Order: sequence, then structure tokens, then C-alpha cells
Amino acid sequence: MRHRKSGIKLSRTASHRKAMFRNMVTSLFKNERIQTTDAKAKELRGWADHIITLAKRGDLHARRQALSIIREKDVVHKLFENAGKRFGNISGGYTRVVKLGVRSGDAAPMSLIELVNPASAAPAKPKKKKTPKPAAKAKPAAEKKSKKAAEAPQTAETEPAPAKIEAPPQEGGGAEEEAEQAESTGAAEVAAEKAHSDEPEDEKPSPDTDGAQTPEPEKEK
Repeated sequence: MRHRKSGIKLSRTASHRKAMFRNMVTSLFKNERIQTTDAKAKELRGWADHIITLAKRGDLHARRQALSIIREKDVVHKLFENAGKRFGNISGGYTRVVKLGVRSGDAAPMSLIELVNPASAAPAKPKKKKTPKPAAKAKPAAEKKSKKAAEAPQTAETEPAPAKIEAPPQEGGGAEEEAEQAESTGAAEVAAEKAHSDEPEDEKPSPDTDGAQTPEPEKEK
């Protein structure tokens, strides 16, 4: 049983294995991604997370602990300056492992390990709590009655009178009625002229006598 035995041996001695991961973690923080076998990439995640935790702490003792692992001072200084801004919003999960397939030759599974960039993602907005609206105060009954009494005459005065409904004109009957009326009036005028012309001429006064009747000639005896 492997109780209290963490890590993977990788068929190497302890000193060889430690030197190899120190070189790999230095290259990871320098280039932000490296390509290696799947087993080494999974083991390297623990080393990288430990270094980033020290960089987020940022004190002198943490810096000296990081310098005992990473080979280059410039990489340590750059990591300690940017760790708070880049990884301050998350606690863990600073690396990502992407499988690439198998390596030609020995068919070893290959993976790409890289640092995540959570600073580019927008932080989640906090949800606003809904405040309950205050209940409307109950108005006294006297005010309600006075308002109703004031509104009643205004509504009676402002009501518009009902519009008169006119019968629609009959289609096609207007022109025929006008023609019939015109014919009846014309016939009446013609009848009146005929009656005036049929009067006897003897009743009419002669223009020469100015209305005086001329004596009839006596008959010969």
C-alpha cells in the first residue's frame, strides 16, 4: 500500500525528479505554457499552484521560498508583481491541461499545460435584493365621499349629447322623384295656359272703346 506516499516516481531518483520539475515550472512561468507528457503535466500542476499561492501572499519569506524552487530571479519578480491582479479573484485552479494525443515513436500521451487568465473574464454582478413597496395608507370614508360628490356633476356636464341618427338616403330614388316633380309642374303650367286661351273673345274689352260696348245696328223694316 502507498500510504503517505504522494507524487509520482517517473522511474527517476528523487534528486533527478526534483531538478526536472524545477526546470519545468520555471519554463511554465516564463513562457506561460509548455508541452510535455500527460503524467508530468498532472504532477506539475501541484508545483505551479504552490508557487502562485506564495506569490499571492507576497511577503519576503514567500519570495525566498519561491526563489529556492524557480531558477531565475526575473521570473520570480514578474510573478510576484502580477499574481495579485491576475489570480486574486480565484483560489486554486491556476493551470489548465489540454490533451494533444500520442507522441510518435513511443506513443506516449502528450498534453499542453498553461496558465489560465481569469482577469479577462468579467466578474459576476451581485444580485440586487428587491425591496418591498410600502403599503398605501387607507383614506378616510369622508374624503372618498367628497371626491365622489365633486366628480359626479363634472361627469354629467361633460357627457356629450347623443348624436341624431339620420336615415341614409335611398339609392337610385332621388333622381326619379325630381323628374316626376318637374313633369307635374310642367303639365300644370300647360293646362293653365290652355284654360286662359279658351276664354270667349266677346267678354274681352276692345282696345278701341276702352271697355264701352258699341250699339248694335238697327234692322231694316
